[in-house]
Parts: sequence; C-alpha cells; structure tokens
Amino acid sequence: MSDAAPPREIPLFPIRGCILPPGEHLPLNVFEPRYLNMVDDARAGVGVIGVIQPRDEGPKARPALEPVGCVGRIASYEETDDGRYLIVLAGLARFRVIEELDTATPYRVARVDYAEFEDDLRPRPLADPADRTAFLALLRRFFEQEGMEADWPSIDQAPLNAVVNKVAMAVPFEPAAKQALLEAAGGAERAEALSALMSAALDAESDGPGSADRH
Repeated sequence: MSDAAPPREIPLFPIRGCILPPGEHLPLNVFEPRYLNMVDDARAGVGVIGVIQPRDEGPKARPALEPVGCVGRIASYEETDDGRYLIVLAGLARFRVIEELDTATPYRVARVDYAEFEDDLRPRPLADPADRTAFLALLRRFFEQEGMEADWPSIDQAPLNAVVNKVAMAVPFEPAAKQALLEAAGGAERAEALSALMSAALDAESDGPGSADRH
C-alpha cells in the first residue's frame, strides 16, 4: 500500500445498518458525548474514523463488531447551536480488525490491517455497457417496487462504480446483506452481489400473498 495509507490504529464508530464503501461520502449527525469526543480527537490528529457495523452479540453497551469496516477521512465538519457535529466522511479503504486496544478513551479503538484491500486506493472502473444496461434496468425495477425515488438522468451519466456504491449505502437491506456488499472483493463483485440481492427481493415480492392476482 502507498505512503498515503491510513494509520493502523484508528477510532471506531459502530453504526448498525450503515456501510461506507471506499470513494464514497457518508454524512453523519454526531451527538453522543463519546463520539463528539472521538471527532474532537480525530480532528486534532490525522482526521480519520473507522466506520464499522456492530453485531447482535455481546453486551448491549459494547457489542461484538463485524471483522471488516472502512476508514474515512473527515471531509467536512460543522458544529450546530445545540452542540451536535455534522460531519462527512470520505471513504478511503476497507480494513480488517486485528484487535481492539485497551485505551482510556470513551470510544473504541482498534489496530487494523489494510493488506487485503490494497486495491481500494486504486479502484478500477466498471465499463462493460452490457453489465451496466442490465444493472440499471434491474435497479429501476427494484426502486419502483420499494417506492424509492432517484435522479435517473444523473444515474444514467454516473460511473457504474459510483452507482453501485451509492445504492449499496442507500438500499434498505438487512445489516448482514450490507456487510456482504462492503466485503465484496471489488466493484464488479459488489455489483454482482447487489444485483443478486435486488433480484431476490423482486422474486420474493412476486411470490408474496396475492401475487397470483397480479397481471
């Protein structure tokens, strides 16, 4: 990994049902005191925070964590009148948690490794027009089923990598499915996994109660 690689010891922000793919931006409304402290410390340091999903295991106050998250750089910061922080994290690279560290901070800190995600710092575009056409057609059907709105002219012009990542962040899938999307080896694999999830959701809807009455 290059000299610009993120640090190997990072603060962790556990957020259930939330992923940050590399290259994307995640707006966050920070209000818990421990995470306000975390943002203060990050801004005073190298300016990065690791976003990771908690699991349904362990004590509620300190649940187990998924093994893979994504480190983000604080790209923007604003403090509100009531003391909240509105920040945007720019995804840099995925990481695997090696171990959590015993620190005096109120938030969690881990030693992480980026070795298996080196390509995150040099992503390759998804340019296959056939794959793009099929993916966008499936995406339209899925959004219609879910009652979700989209700026289709912008989507039609956007790089496929960006479309896949933004949809992966926005769609209302279960946390485990979101985690699978985050951990996909690369852009092509993430697009394939997302397509499979959307297809399964469409199939489930067509097989649901009353489906035989639809024409």
